[in-house]
Amino acid sequence: MDAETVITLGQKALEMTFLMAFPILMATFVVGLVVSIFQAATQIQEMTLSYIPKIIAAYVTVFLLGGWMLSKMVDYTKELIINIPAYLR
Repeated sequence: MDAETVITLGQKALEMTFLMAFPILMATFVVGLVVSIFQAATQIQEMTLSYIPKIIAAYVTVFLLGGWMLSKMVDYTKELIINIPAYLR
């Protein structure tokens, strides 16, 4: 296994990590921003108010995009397993 192969594998792994995390992180970020604006507008300064909406947003995102995420992970894993002989040369 040469350095180029290792770098390519690392790059694909980071890309998959980004693809899996980005939708959930963006959903929780948007919900957190909306809750923060609501808290600023209403003068409610409760620290725990944003946790439940963020958790719900994360669950809804996984529910809606979970099939797509699983499909991408299965394709990535298949590609890794199929290419094992090429990586060992």
